[in-house]
Amino acid sequence: MPQTPPAMDTCSARHGADTEALAGLHLRCPRCRASIDRLDCPACGFVIAVENGIVHALPPESAARLARFIAEYERIRMAEGRGSDSEAFYLALPYRDTGGTDRGQWRMRARSYDYIVRHLLDGRRVLDLGAGNGWMSYRLALAGCRPVAVDLLTHDRDGLGAARHYRARLPSLFPRFQAEMGRLPFADGQFDTAVFNASFHYAEDGDACLREALRCVKTGGTVIIADTPWYARDESGRQMLAERREMFLRRHGIAADAIASLGYLTDERLRRLADALSIRWEVHRPWYGPRWALRPLVAKLRGRREPSRFRLYLARKFA
Repeated sequence: MPQTPPAMDTCSARHGADTEALAGLHLRCPRCRASIDRLDCPACGFVIAVENGIVHALPPESAARLARFIAEYERIRMAEGRGSDSEAFYLALPYRDTGGTDRGQWRMRARSYDYIVRHLLDGRRVLDLGAGNGWMSYRLALAGCRPVAVDLLTHDRDGLGAARHYRARLPSLFPRFQAEMGRLPFADGQFDTAVFNASFHYAEDGDACLREALRCVKTGGTVIIADTPWYARDESGRQMLAERREMFLRRHGIAADAIASLGYLTDERLRRLADALSIRWEVHRPWYGPRWALRPLVAKLRGRREPSRFRLYLARKFA
């Protein structure tokens, strides 16, 4: 009589799922910064969980502090019509916005991405910081890179959960981590490049986030800040934040100010970051089209504040 094979025990099943989600990455506890072999920190007891393929590396105290920010951000993004029920929407990003709600923004993202891949990308192991729905990691994986996506949002339309749609084109899905940019759960020097993917302006502490990204790349590796608004004058950035706060209150009934994020860059802020971390910035200016190029002139003629401009900033890790 044939024997029924033994059922896989819960620990073995969990280990198999964890191994797939971690893809051979070496981890560091985001709470106490101790090295960890698997998912349990022997020093502080924090346990990294894996659920639906997403690695949850947000300590409970961080989750509590960021809960309002995450809830308000998701609420606003849903009200703005971000994401889609259609798989085709995600597979077309960033080159086509089939939903039609943010075509100008996705056009800019596409040009930034193409410039990064053609001129700045160094190596195959890429840390995608502020990955959102995972579009950049998806494109990098298609190009033969080994990306790892990091974000605070995990829901299925505009967060890491939306990356499930990319299974249609990828042999295996890239690792996805819910984590803070200032407390990354990775051991030192595992990546060739780290990209702040339209996310650096959300940093509460720019020094800490940039320092963490540099820690995670190898010596000689690079960190890139992409698609964060830049202003020639700090006053213009402050005015933009005030205008955005008023708009969110009017449209959504919330100020969206749960955390004191950086908000924007200026040359002075970039200089202070460079001095603090002993780095040197390379500034790159992709061509976003005549409409973007003419925005400062149009604003000046109409008597408005200067508009945001977008550049790519690259720093190399030398030691």
